[in-house]
Amino acid sequence: MSDFVRNTIRFVLFILLQVYVLNKIPHLHRFITPYIYFLFILWLPFSVTRQWLLLIGFFTGLILDYFMMTPGLHAAACVLVAYVRPFLINLLTPKDLSEFSYREPSPKAMQWTPYAVYVLVLTLLHHTYMVFLEWLDVGNFLNFIIKVVSTTGISLLLIFTAELLFPRKLKFRTNTA
Repeated sequence: MSDFVRNTIRFVLFILLQVYVLNKIPHLHRFITPYIYFLFILWLPFSVTRQWLLLIGFFTGLILDYFMMTPGLHAAACVLVAYVRPFLINLLTPKDLSEFSYREPSPKAMQWTPYAVYVLVLTLLHHTYMVFLEWLDVGNFLNFIIKVVSTTGISLLLIFTAELLFPRKLKFRTNTA
């Protein structure tokens, strides 16, 4: 299966999971809102250029904004994640490309610790920015901090559970330059 088809299927599944499952479950608390749709951006191949990442992030957030009726909230957070992702990958992957031959981020490709840092930083960034945009309307700083921490915690739990339950078969990069 080509990368385009696999990523299109992932995109559709993550959006459907977010809209029709995670957003429909009754909230455990007003501070806990699980988000997993942006994992699609985190799982995109390393070879995707920055311009395409920004476009993909924008349209991913825009589609979720359409379903949730939030004008630009998710689009802004996804564009921020897509913008920061290449910088973080450059920091966490080995500089010697002979040691690094996988095509997309995963625990197997990056090892568990760098992958956990990658997911933690981008999840925290996504949720902080998104909750900040919501918080501008409400204005209680303690509620802002509690919601960021609780939403990030539940989302990380879901992401790492998905990684353990559904391991991805990874392909290697080839040297056909």
